[in-house]
Amino acid sequence: MSDLGDFEDYEPDDDSSSSGGDPVDTDTGGDEDDFEEVDVSPAGSDRGIGTLSASEGLIISEEEDDTCLRAYVTVENRSAVRIGSYLIASYPDGERLFCRIVALEYAQEFRSDDATEIHSRRAMRQDDIDENDYKFMASLEPVAVLYSEGGELKRRMTDRVPKPETVVRLAEDSTEIKTGLKIPEEGVFLGHLSVGGEKVRTAAEPPTIDYRLKDDYESGDPLVFRHTLVAGGTGSGKTHGAKNMLRQYLADERRYPIEDGREVSPAVIQFDPQDEYAQMHDDNPAIDADYERRLERENVAYGGVDDTKAFVPKVGDATYAASHHRAEQVEFTIPFSMVYDNPWLIAGSALNDNQYGALVSVLLPRFKKQHGDSGTYSQFKSFLDDPALQEELDESGRVHEATFDAIKRRVYGFDDVFDQEARPITDLVSEFVRPGGLTTVPTYHISDSRATTTVVLAVASLLVDEKLSNDPEFDRIKETPLLLGMDEAHNFLTDADSVQANKVIGKFADAAKQGRKERLGLFLITQDPQDIADPIFKQINTTIVLNLGDEDAIKAVNIPSNLEGKVPYMEKGQMVVYSPDNSEPVELIGLPRCLTRHGRD
Repeated sequence: MSDLGDFEDYEPDDDSSSSGGDPVDTDTGGDEDDFEEVDVSPAGSDRGIGTLSASEGLIISEEEDDTCLRAYVTVENRSAVRIGSYLIASYPDGERLFCRIVALEYAQEFRSDDATEIHSRRAMRQDDIDENDYKFMASLEPVAVLYSEGGELKRRMTDRVPKPETVVRLAEDSTEIKTGLKIPEEGVFLGHLSVGGEKVRTAAEPPTIDYRLKDDYESGDPLVFRHTLVAGGTGSGKTHGAKNMLRQYLADERRYPIEDGREVSPAVIQFDPQDEYAQMHDDNPAIDADYERRLERENVAYGGVDDTKAFVPKVGDATYAASHHRAEQVEFTIPFSMVYDNPWLIAGSALNDNQYGALVSVLLPRFKKQHGDSGTYSQFKSFLDDPALQEELDESGRVHEATFDAIKRRVYGFDDVFDQEARPITDLVSEFVRPGGLTTVPTYHISDSRATTTVVLAVASLLVDEKLSNDPEFDRIKETPLLLGMDEAHNFLTDADSVQANKVIGKFADAAKQGRKERLGLFLITQDPQDIADPIFKQINTTIVLNLGDEDAIKAVNIPSNLEGKVPYMEKGQMVVYSPDNSEPVELIGLPRCLTRHGRD
């Protein structure tokens, strides 16, 4: 009988059985000396963390539910493994199975009951837990088979089963891990590979694994032109991360070929409702010389972007003050002439199809015929105030008087938006779109949400229309690779049952579909991804998800279920990247320091 220490209440019977029957024979039928010849401690050191087990079957199947791949983890290695850790199991011919831990389990080694008063109280009085009586099993998900061809490591789908008792080891080689996860060696830096919030470490220098997005035409279209969504809640590090990503697209060496054979740096246009991105003009003082060297070793672009300008919309009496950045400020206004090509700018969310048709087919063409491109919003209101016009159109049956009145009521209220005392954006295109430059459009100073929406959609539509046009008015827009960033995108690209929403969604859905051909990339940032219109959302190729607490928002981003459950618990800067054309779905940690200035300090 084992020593029970301080268990004074326990008084065992003299008999070996408490039932009063014959003593239980615990002899296994052999002497202890019988075990002396068994070599349980062979010479040499252990390799890996354990071995594959066939005790419950060892199956690789086309059907995920039929796959059974489990590894026994030895006692000294159990603290080193985590759910999500990457492992390697080698085949006899040198090929390797790359897999991921999806479950960890303690199982009883012997038939016994550890849920007893005695076992529990003994454990409560011991400093160490004895794991030797338990099996520690890791359930594995096969990801890929790694093989060498022409001196290069490649991957293919899992098509063969490894042998029982194959040694499994932690994947610690950067090339193995990147190949297994299909992560490109070159491209746009997003962050470092992680598992459970901890960076995956290697034996190389640097010891981390950088994650990059494809950015050349040799490996397919650059993913920047197949569109990106950054989703994260307040305090998740969404803006910090977005700035770091945008900074990579503004690197000096970043260039894309265009139709005439030239390679041109992209222009970045960022709509900025919180006025945070103009700070990218300035260096981050927290980046010291040591940190600079680390960034340079990993080929990460950093530092302020000198060619940063804040294009400030002039709206009524609203004033813009910016002491938190040193970027040049350029004031502009939206000319009413832009309404001819985009009538929905003054349709708001209230015009029905009949009213919108009368505005587009009758009123605006007639006004343009009288005033041309120089016609102003004020003149358009005076045009609608003419009772003779209303009577003529009613009597001719072209526009019913009730429809005319409804249009008048709904297109009024834009006096602070159009034709303000500033240069029209159409006169500033060459300054607004600059290869290698960052243009921000702050709207924080505008208190009227209707005015904000009109300004943002007017400028964005100008860029999209010119990109998609076969006969563009502004060659600068057509010929420059363009990354169109939109923070709080859910406020502008949302599904709604209105003429304006339908026109906007249709326009941007077309832009998303043709982005690859036209060198136009959408970079949408939101905390409410469920509100992004589905026709646009479906065109997003790269989804970057930081912490989100809203269940509907998490479901909307449509990431694999094994990563979906981690999203509400991720710390600031942790993210999930789902980009099927780039890699397997992975967890990353972004850089702890912003690569440009960030914050109001």
